[in-house]
Amino acid sequence: MTERVSGASVTLLDVARAAGVSLATASRALNGSTRKVRPDLQERVLAAADALHYSANAQAQAMARGRTDIVGLIVSDVGDPYFSTIAAGAIRAAEQHRLVVTIACTFGREDRELDYVAALRSQRARAVIVAGSRVQDKALIERLGAEVRSFEQSGGRVAFISQRRIEADTVVLENRAGARALAEELCGLGHRRFAVLAGRPDLLTARDRSTGFREAATRAGARIEPSDIVHGGFTRDGGYAAMIELLDRGTDATCVFAVNDVMAVGAMAALRDRGVSLPSGMAVAGFDDIITLRDVSPALTTVRLPLEELGVWALDMVLQEPADQPRVRRVRGEVVLRESTPKLT
Repeated sequence: MTERVSGASVTLLDVARAAGVSLATASRALNGSTRKVRPDLQERVLAAADALHYSANAQAQAMARGRTDIVGLIVSDVGDPYFSTIAAGAIRAAEQHRLVVTIACTFGREDRELDYVAALRSQRARAVIVAGSRVQDKALIERLGAEVRSFEQSGGRVAFISQRRIEADTVVLENRAGARALAEELCGLGHRRFAVLAGRPDLLTARDRSTGFREAATRAGARIEPSDIVHGGFTRDGGYAAMIELLDRGTDATCVFAVNDVMAVGAMAALRDRGVSLPSGMAVAGFDDIITLRDVSPALTTVRLPLEELGVWALDMVLQEPADQPRVRRVRGEVVLRESTPKLT
C-alpha cells in the first residue's frame, strides 16, 4: 500500500500518494475537519503516515487556522542584560502556552520597529511585544501606531514595555519616580554635588530618569551644574565615553548617576582608567539592577526593576482577549543602596 519516500522531509502530498487518496482527504484525516473521512480511508492515511514517519508542519497548520504560534519580541539591544533578562521572562512564560518567541533587534534604530512589526504581520505572528524606550519623534510614533493598528486589525495582539505613547497594552516603567527616589536616598547619605550621565537626549527613558533625578536632588538642596550633565550612548561604551568627557571638563561632583546600569559600568571602567578610586574618589549609581552587577566591584547602587517579570507580564497581556481600552500595568523600581555610594561623613 505504501512506498518509501526518499529525501530529508516527508510531505502531506507524499502521504496522500502513498495512501492512494487526494491531498484534501489526507489533510482532513490527519489535521481534522468538519467533513468526515470514511473509516477505511482514515485507516489508509494513518497507516501511510506511520510508514513514512510523517510529522505534521505545526506552523502550516496554525497558518491555515489564521495565526501561527509565534510571538515576536522586538528589543533595542539583545546584548544588553536589561533586554536579555526581559526576553528570558517572555520565553519562560511562552513555553507554558506552547508558543515560540522570536527576537528582533533594532540596535538603537527605532524606525526598524516599523519593519519588524510589518514583517511579523505578514508572517501571521500571533502577537508582538515591543520592549524599549519611545523617542521624541512624533511622526515616528504615529507611524508605529498605525502599524500596530494594522497588526491588531489582522487578528494579532501587541503589547509594549515602554512609555504609553501608542494605543496598546503597555507595561509602564515609572522611571521618573524611581530616579527621584534614588536621588533622595543619595542625598540622605550626604551627597550634595552630583553629575549625570544622561544617555541619548532623544530617548524618553533617559530623559525621564535624568529629569526625575535632577528634580529630587535640587529639592533636597543638592547642586547639579549644567556642565555636569553629559549625554552619550545608552550603552557601556556610551557610559565610558561620557565619563571621560565629564572628567575632561573638570567636576567637583562626589557622585555620578548614570541613567542605566550598563552606562554606570562603563563609567566605573573610565574612572579606573583615569586613576580615580572607587568609591572614595567618586561614588557611582545606576538604574535597572541588571544581573551582571553581581560581578561588579564595588557593588553598584541602583534602582531595581523586576526585569524578568516585565517579559512575563507583557506576554500575559498579549494572550488576553482585547479590552475596550488598552491595559496599563505600572511598575515602580526599588532603590538598592550598595558599596558604590558610601555615606559621607
